[in-house]
Amino acid sequence: MKRIIYLAYYMKELDKAKLKKFTSEVKRAKNISGFKLWKDVISSSLKYNISILDYFYFRFYELDSEQRKAYAGTGYMYEYQLKMNPPAHRNVLEDKILFLEKYKDFVIRKHSTYAALKTNKSLLEEFLSNPSGKLVAKGSKGQVGAEVKIIKTQDYTAESLLKYMKENNLDLLEDYVVQHPDIMAVSPSGLNTIRVFTQIENGKLYYLGARFRITINSAVDNMAAGNPAAPIDIETGKVNGPAIFSDITREGITVHPITGAQIVGFTIPFWEEIKEMLEKAVFLVPENRSIGWDIAITEKGPELIEGNHNWCKLLWQLPVRKGLKNELEKFAVNG
Repeated sequence: MKRIIYLAYYMKELDKAKLKKFTSEVKRAKNISGFKLWKDVISSSLKYNISILDYFYFRFYELDSEQRKAYAGTGYMYEYQLKMNPPAHRNVLEDKILFLEKYKDFVIRKHSTYAALKTNKSLLEEFLSNPSGKLVAKGSKGQVGAEVKIIKTQDYTAESLLKYMKENNLDLLEDYVVQHPDIMAVSPSGLNTIRVFTQIENGKLYYLGARFRITINSAVDNMAAGNPAAPIDIETGKVNGPAIFSDITREGITVHPITGAQIVGFTIPFWEEIKEMLEKAVFLVPENRSIGWDIAITEKGPELIEGNHNWCKLLWQLPVRKGLKNELEKFAVNG
C-alpha cells in the first residue's frame, strides 16, 4: 500500500516535459511501444521503490532484474535518510544560516543575514566592495540550487541590494567564492564544488563516495541544472571516470566541451585537507549520520558550502553507472 501511495505522489509531482522527452528517446532507441514501456515503468516503481523518472535516470530499460535491484531509488532514499537524519536534528542542515553558525570553523567566506545587513550599512558596503565583484544571495531554506542568485556588485547600491533581497525572499548574503586556479581552468562559468557522501556508524566515519560537480555555461553546478558530475577516488582524490549527465539523451564526457580541460585524471586540490576537515565536521552533530557535503576549494584550501540530509541519489549513483544500494543496506540494518 505504501508504494502505491508513493506512486500517486510521483505522478502528482511529475515533470511532464522531461517525461515526454525521456519516453520519446527510449521508444525510439529501443523500438518499444508506449504501452509496453509504461507497463514496465509502473511495475518497476512498485517493485523497486523508485520514482517514474528514476526509471529513466537509472536506464532501467537497459537492465535486468538483478541490476535494477541494486539501485537506491527515491522511495528507498526517503526512508533511509529519514532514519539516518531524524527530523529533530536535521534543521541544522536544512537552514543555511544555522549551518553557517554550527560549522563556522570550516567556513572561510564572509556571510551575513538580511536582518543584520538591514541594521548595519557599513557591513553591507564591505560586501559590495568584494574584490571578486560578485556576491551570492540565498534563501536560507532553499534546496538543490533553488533560491541562489549570483549578483554583480557593480549593479547595486546598498539600498537596491536590500530591496532586491527582500523582493526575492533572499535572507542570506555571502561573498562569492573564488575557486582554486586548477578548478577554474576546468570551468570558469560557476563554482565547481566537490560532493562527498559520508556515513557515521558506531562512532566511525565511512565514505560512501565523492563526486566532482562541473559547470557548463552555468552559474550553479547542480545536475538538475543540466550539469554533469564525475566520480572521485576517495583514496587519491583523482577523477576516475567520465562526467555523467542525468539527461539520458546526453553522453558522458571526458573533456570539458568549452575549456577543453581533461576531466578524467584530474586531481582535486587539497584532497587530504578535505578529508581532514570532514573527519571533524561529521561529528559536530552526530545524530545526522548520513550527509552529502558540498565543498568549495580556494587557493587557501577547502571550505564547506552546505550539508544535505537528503543528498541526491542521482549524483551518487549515475557517475559510477551502477546501483549502490548495497552500500547503504549494511548501515540500515544496524540503524
